[in-house]
Formats: sequence, C-alpha cells, structure tokens
Amino acid sequence: MKHRKSVLSAAVATCLGFAVQVHAQEAATPATPAAPATDQASATELDGIVVVGIRGSLKQALDAKRDADNIVDVITAEDVGKFPATNVAEAITIIPGVTIDRAFGQGEKVSILGTDPALNRTLLNGQTVASADWFITDQPGRTFNYSLLAPQIVGRVEVFKSPEAHIDEGSIGGTVNIVTRKPLDLSKTTVSGQIGYLYNDRVESGDPQVSVLLGWKNDADNFGVIVAAQRADETIRRDGIESYGTVTGRDYAYGAGGGGSIFNLPADWSQAPVNGVQPTLPASCVGACATTLLANQDAVGPNSISAHYFEQERNRDTISVALQFKPVEQLDIEFNALNVKADFDNMSHSMFAFQGNAWNGLMKMTDLTVDGGVITKATFDNALVVYDLINREATVDTDSYDLKATWNDERWFASTHLGSSKATGGTGRQVYGEFLNWSDYSYDISGNRSLTFHGANPFLDPNAFQIDGGWGADPSSAATWNPGWGGNIVFKPTWDEEKYGQVDFGLRLDSPVYQVRFGFKRREHETGQRMGGVSLATVAGYGNALASEFSPRPLPDNYLSGFSNVGDLNERFTIDGWALADWILSGDWLAPWQTMPEPSTFNDPSFAANTWTITEDINAFYVQGDFSWNSFRGNFGVRYVETESDSMGWACTVNVSPCPATAYAPTSVKKKYDNLLPNVNVAYEATDDVVLRFSAAQVMSRPNYGDMSSYLWLGDQTLTGGGGNPDLDPYQSTNWDFSAEWYFSENSILAGTLFYKDVSDYVLVTTQEETHFNQNQGRDTIYDVSRPNNAGDASIQGFSAAFQQSFDNGLGLLANYTYANAEADNGDPLPYNSKNQINVSPFFENDDWSARVTYSWRSKYYTQVDRGNFLVTDDYDSLDANLTYKINDFLSVSVDGMNLLDSNYYTYAEVDGIANTEKLVRGDYRTGRRYMATLRVQF
Repeated sequence: MKHRKSVLSAAVATCLGFAVQVHAQEAATPATPAAPATDQASATELDGIVVVGIRGSLKQALDAKRDADNIVDVITAEDVGKFPATNVAEAITIIPGVTIDRAFGQGEKVSILGTDPALNRTLLNGQTVASADWFITDQPGRTFNYSLLAPQIVGRVEVFKSPEAHIDEGSIGGTVNIVTRKPLDLSKTTVSGQIGYLYNDRVESGDPQVSVLLGWKNDADNFGVIVAAQRADETIRRDGIESYGTVTGRDYAYGAGGGGSIFNLPADWSQAPVNGVQPTLPASCVGACATTLLANQDAVGPNSISAHYFEQERNRDTISVALQFKPVEQLDIEFNALNVKADFDNMSHSMFAFQGNAWNGLMKMTDLTVDGGVITKATFDNALVVYDLINREATVDTDSYDLKATWNDERWFASTHLGSSKATGGTGRQVYGEFLNWSDYSYDISGNRSLTFHGANPFLDPNAFQIDGGWGADPSSAATWNPGWGGNIVFKPTWDEEKYGQVDFGLRLDSPVYQVRFGFKRREHETGQRMGGVSLATVAGYGNALASEFSPRPLPDNYLSGFSNVGDLNERFTIDGWALADWILSGDWLAPWQTMPEPSTFNDPSFAANTWTITEDINAFYVQGDFSWNSFRGNFGVRYVETESDSMGWACTVNVSPCPATAYAPTSVKKKYDNLLPNVNVAYEATDDVVLRFSAAQVMSRPNYGDMSSYLWLGDQTLTGGGGNPDLDPYQSTNWDFSAEWYFSENSILAGTLFYKDVSDYVLVTTQEETHFNQNQGRDTIYDVSRPNNAGDASIQGFSAAFQQSFDNGLGLLANYTYANAEADNGDPLPYNSKNQINVSPFFENDDWSARVTYSWRSKYYTQVDRGNFLVTDDYDSLDANLTYKINDFLSVSVDGMNLLDSNYYTYAEVDGIANTEKLVRGDYRTGRRYMATLRVQF
C-alpha cells in the first residue's frame, strides 16, 4: 500500500477531521475511499455504505490501525447504537495491553501497557470529560469511571499507545479517545432503539434497560442532529469474605494498648486493688499456645474475619445531543452535549470476628497454628464480634459541552474549540451503625477461609448484638457517664470541573513534509471534596439498641454460593438499613441530657483533613510536522506545557488535641513546573503487506489529585491511615515503541510490539508512624499512615503479540498476549501492572446469525499500600458471550452473558519475608453472572 499523495489529495483526506485534538474523524468521501494520510482512525465507508456487523466492525478497526502514523488500536460499533459490549471498558480489553479492574464485577478503571489507570487519559471526542466516583473511600483522581458511559452513544474507541505533539499530554501508558457519532456521517434519517432485560443470578432478579437514538440531516447534507437517550437500571450484589488489616504474633503476645495474651495482661476490674495495684486477668495463651506464639512473634495474621454483604441499586440516565452545520464547504461547526445522572445508593453489611482489636481481641488468644510465617489458625475466648451496617446515598452527575469550528481550505486550515465538563459525585450522606458482641470462636485461612463459633452462634441471633452504651455510674447523668461509640453520620461530596479553549492552525506544503500544524490550549481545572460528620455518642438505656429492633431477616439462601468450607460465615442475618438510618436521624437514641449532633467539617480533625480543593491551570503550545516520502510516513513535533497548581486544605492553628472547631484556618501549597515533550512517529511500508513502526517520545503525567491533596483518613481501631502529599512532582518518562504488522490476508493481521518506558519521579506510597487524635479512644495515638512520595525511578518494559483472522466460512478469531514487567528502582511493584495478560475471542457471523465469545485472563497485580501492607489482587479471568439473530433488516434480538465464570475477585496483603503471604485475605468476592436479552430496532 502506497501512501504518498499529491498535496491536493493529501489535503482532501486530512481536512475531513484534521483539527480534532485526537482525530475525531470524518468519513472518507466517495471520491477518496482510501484512508486518510494522517493517523485518523475513521470508519471505513465504501461507496457510501457503512459496513456493519462483527466482521465489518473488525475491518474498520484494522483499516484504521494500518493507515495510522502512530501506534493505535481501535474498537468500532457494529452498527448505529450497537457497541460490542455492555460496558465500554470491557469492550476495549480485547486490545493488546489493555486491562481493567473489576472490583464490583464490572470494568471501571483501565490500564494500558502495565501502567496505573491514573497515568492514562480518557478523552471524549478529543477533550477532557470530567469524572466523579461514588464510593466513599475513593479520592478524586485522574481516572475515568467507565461504568458511567452508555455504550449506545459510542461510535468507536481509539487507544493511542504512542503520542503526537497535538494530542493532550498527561499519559504515560496511553490515551483513550471515545468518539461519538456525527450527524452528517449518517447516510439517512436514522432511528435506533433497544429494549433489554438484565438478570443477575446472584441477585436472582433483573432490571430493564432502554435506549433510543434519533438522527436526521437535511437534503442539502449541511445540517444534522443526533439525539440519544438511555435509561439503565441494575441491582448489584457482592458477597465475600474480608479482613481489615493484619496483626503480628508480637501484637498477640504483648498487646497494642489494651493488653496481650501473654504479657502486659489486662486489668481484672472485677477485683479490688491489692496494695493500690489493680489485679490482672490470667494469661489466655499458655502451654503449647505460648510456646508457638513466642517462637513466631514476626508471624502475621488477619486482624478480622468478616462475612461481607454489599448491595446497591444503580440507576443511570444518559442524554447526548450532537449538532453539525456546514454553511459552506470549508466551514464545519459542531456542538456536542452529554448529560449523565446516576444514583449509586448502597449498603454494606459487615459481620466479623475482630480478634485483632487492641482492647477486646489481642488478649483473648488460646491457640494458634503458624505456617509459612502466617497465623493460619487461631482460637479466641470471649473476643469481640462486630456488626457494621453502613447506609450510603451516592450520586454521580456529569455535564459536558463542546463547541468546535473548523475552516479547511486547500492550503491551510484553522480551528477553535471551547468547552467545559463538570462532574459531581461522592456520598451525600452516610449513616453508620455499629453493634457489638463477645463470643468464643476460631478462624482458619489455611486453605479456604472460615470462621467457626464455639457455643451459641451470634451471626444467627439479632438479640446478641447491641450498640455500645458506654460505661460509668449513672447513664442519666452527663457528669458520671462516658458514652459509647455507636457509629456516625458522614457526608463526603466530590466535584471535578474543567474549562478549556484551544486554537489550531496548519499549512499544507508541496514537499515530503506535507503539513505543518501548531496550536495553543488553555485548561483550567478544579477538583476537590468536602467531608463532614459527627460521631454518635450512645448511652446505655437510651442509645444501646439491639439489632433485633430493626426488622432482622436472614440473608438469601445463595449467600456465599461458590465459596467452600466457610464454617459459620454463610449463615447470618441482616437488618433493615433504612430503618436503622431513620432511627439514627430521628434522634430517638439520645439520652435526656443530649442534643442531636450536627454534622460538620470541623467536628473531627480527620473530617477537616479530608476537605480540600486543588486548582490546576495548564498552558500548552505545540508544533508538529507530518511527512510522507516513498515508503515512509509519520510525524514529529514538540509540545511545551506549563502547569500551575494550588492545593488548598485546612489545618489546626493551635497546639490542642482535638483541635477546636474554631481553630482551623485555610492552607495553600502552590507549585509550578514546565515540561518540554518532543516526539517522533515513523511508519515504514516494508512490503505491500508489512508495516513497521517506531516511536520515541518524552511524556509526563501529573500526580493523582487525591495524592496531591492534604487529605487524611484514620482507622481509630486498626490504628492505620492514609494521606496525601501536596508537594509531589509530576511523573516523567521516556517512551520507546517498535511494532511490526503483517496483514497476511483480508481482515487479518499478525503483529508484535516492543515497548520500554523509563519513568522518573515515580509516585509510590510509603508507610510511616504518625501521631493523631483518636476519636474512638479520646486521646492521641500512634498510627501507621501511608502517604505518596516521589520514590525514585521506575521502568516498564515488555511486548505484545496479536493475531486476527476472518475465514471464508463465517468463523474468525482474535487473540493476543501481553507481557509487562514494571517495577521501581527499589524493587517495589508498580500499581495495576499484571505481568501477563491473555485475550481470546472467536466469533461466527453469517447473514442471520452472529456469535462471539471473549475470554480474558490477567495475572496478579498490586493496587495500593493499605493499612501498612501492599494490597495485591490475585490473577483473574472472565468469560463473556453474545448471540444475535437478525429477524429482518429492521429487527434483531440478542442474548449477552457476562462474567459467566462468576470468578472470584481475591485480594490479599503482601508482606515482605512471609512465604504464605497470599493467605492473608483482604477481600474474596463474587458478584454473580449477568445475562441480558435485548430487542433492537433500526430503520
């Protein structure tokens, strides 16, 4: 295939979508059916007829890849409103080097070539799309939540693995550009709609799905509009077994404040002092228990074993509008608007043995087994058991508006973009109730994870759990009573907003460098969160309610189905979370001498530390040359970027603990830096069937917003925490890529890619001791707090191999493998990097039927430092399938199966020097198989 064109033909090809920041392409004109000379990934259109279906979609994607100047992969819609998956993130996992995280059973965060999702940018039609998360522990970041995006509005997704100067900076792994459809690309007035029913076999119920797309353009073919709307409801349920941290043999032997099982024994308050000294309880760990424990003081075990039950109602409404107007041939005006409103209300029911509690667990051990440095089995007498119910109201709203005008003439072009994108999210209100119990029990994590009670099983008895009512002489007197901690009321809304403007200019030349373009872009970004709340100071006789008072019921019969040998974990009750929330909010739990507490940002130091705002102003200039000479083509350029940030928060101005609400003052940490980012992309047509590519670039990525903030969270019982660092420097990397592509037959490819990323100023999380006020204990305590730091250099290197072929009998196959080795120079792993990834997707298609099966597997990967340990997600596989029958030219029916393996999402604490560290469970979850039946109409 030859790509050298005359200046005029090159100009015609490039002007069709050239000024879009990441090539939101126009379709090729009938007079020029070949792909454009630039790297634009436009849909293939032959004589005005768009090829549809699986094979047509793959052909469009492969043509875009072959004709690109840089290294790019593309996924295209099989037809108008029909993207090849129910989730955009899950659709692009078939691309080599792209992996997703499925913490709640669906793809939400995307990694590219072994990099953290925060080091990859997601754009909508070449521009920033604001994103907010719903989960209360999530910090505002630079990742995009793909579960918010309705796949019906997507025309194609482009994954750029090598940069160009005119593409927004900020990615080390790659840039994902989601391209929606353009009205003037439609061949005629179009009506497309879908009605579906989504069923989850763990929930044992389903929810409706409906979408519609209306497209129209006038007879003059110079004005058009597309309006699309979607309503998607889904019930999520996640069953699992959890732990909330780790403790050591030394903690059990000596205690951590409240006494140990051998030494520092707790006081026996049932006896009178002897000679002014309070007697102690006898050691609980004696004989063989003491011998084993003292010989394994560095052994590590879980601090808790929990029967986890999470339920959520997700409701998403999406509306998008696209207008396109070409008053004259040279001028193209486009306007795009997107509105997403989603509810993510959720409840978390955790019932757990808390053997690692410093005051009610560490001193209760009576037996243990140690294997490979892990306390795999242990027994406790009269130790703490906890039931936490957390009711959260969460919403995510996104509004994006983009206006673009492009003038294309034979020898030059100019374009301008103006737009804004804003998202709000987070938790509007959390109502948290905690019930306590003391029982005899044993845990076993030597194989499967189990918890067994000795005697009465409190998990089956709502009368066995009671809110802590405190202690003292007279609960009716404030002067003589110390209230307990019954939970809290918390709010933590978040926001993310960007406004941008850019201008681009270009000249077309009669030379091998056939085009020179340059431009300027200004981005003003603000993100932040506000946290506040109040603890529930509960008093015996008033606020120490029993769990039985809130409509208890057993969990469904299939709770923890798929888990084996769990002991007593799979038989437990739950209560009505809304009834508990109503009781707490009503104030019926207050003692006569109490008043209803008001949630506030300054009620607790951790709330103030979690209230912050970051502003970021970015100016970018670029110049880029595009060339084509004989069998060579490509581009070279440089992008210069200035960044100014301001991290604002709150700090206490007096040396008092806890800090008085009136003693907080705003803080500000400003930072300014610039980056010069050169790059070159070369594509060489070695033969008519072989394309070789080379790319070299300097790239950068800014730290995650949450990492740049002054935030702080503390676990008052686990004595762990995490925080931000406003003084972080940006990541910088030198990227090298080489690929070889053999197009050995029509719609077929065998390709291999080598990549190497030399990253400096890599941000890693480290853990250190810090002293903070403990709200639960009412005094200063020492916490293990994890914070991000520029830990040094890192490297990411590897290769990918891809195969695609369509056979004459309707069958076809996609398969790829990626190896990525990523680590910091100190040997620490890099977040979200799986060393190995495999995707296999066979398909079949004829005139009436189409079917596709996709299997994906990724090896284990580290995600974060949490509570002082590396948190690792074990290897994970998934199987999805689709079957579609075309009834006629207007109607089709399909069945999709997702997560057909109901694979367990298993995370564990990785502790250096511990041979069996993978047994230290942090979470073991299953979310159920999902099936969707859809009736689709288009005319």
